Amino acid sequence: MDDRVPSPEPAEPTEGGISRKQFMTTVGLGALATPVVLSGGAAAAEPALTPTPSCDDGDDPTPAQIEGPYFKPNSPRRTNLITAGVTGTRLTLTGVVYTMSCAPVANALLDFWQADAYGRYDNVGYRLRGHQFTTATGSFTLQTIVPGLYPGRTRHIHVKVQAPGRPILTTQLYFPGEPRNASDAYYNPALLMSVQSTPTGRTAQFDFVLRIP
Repeated sequence: MDDRVPSPEPAEPTEGGISRKQFMTTVGLGALATPVVLSGGAAAAEPALTPTPSCDDGDDPTPAQIEGPYFKPNSPRRTNLITAGVTGTRLTLTGVVYTMSCAPVANALLDFWQADAYGRYDNVGYRLRGHQFTTATGSFTLQTIVPGLYPGRTRHIHVKVQAPGRPILTTQLYFPGEPRNASDAYYNPALLMSVQSTPTGRTAQFDFVLRIP
């Protein structure tokens, strides 16, 4: 499978990215420890989430995960994946890309892909696929939908992250409180997003830490 991703381009301005320290100050530790149920049934019992720490020197790098069978290179550059015909619960994901010494990474590439609300990937076109670059402060914002379920997997969003001239991190992001988290062989609680409900959908926050000094 072709694992190439587009070469970095000048950073595209985004709005809404916040650091973990700002997020913690805004919502408090308790909000991050409360799972959010995103599906109809009762959530499987999960340990209380470890609150995301404010960024400091020596942060652990974000764990890598498998690419899976549905990655496609050369996705369009866009921060909004909600194109014509895409339906579902709206989701705004924000975050910052950091080095291990807590320096923000400007112009880092993030390439996202995911299933639609029915658990289907578009393997012909580029629906719910797109790449973007972090701002000068390392922040990003993605407008998308909550992905649907399909056999064998819990809800997740795929992403590749690459600092300019550095190796690619391929990983997946997960939703807290999902009943299938406990049975998904790839699920990793270190990759849980902090998710909140809003009147118009949901918001999520996740910061990536790349294996860069």
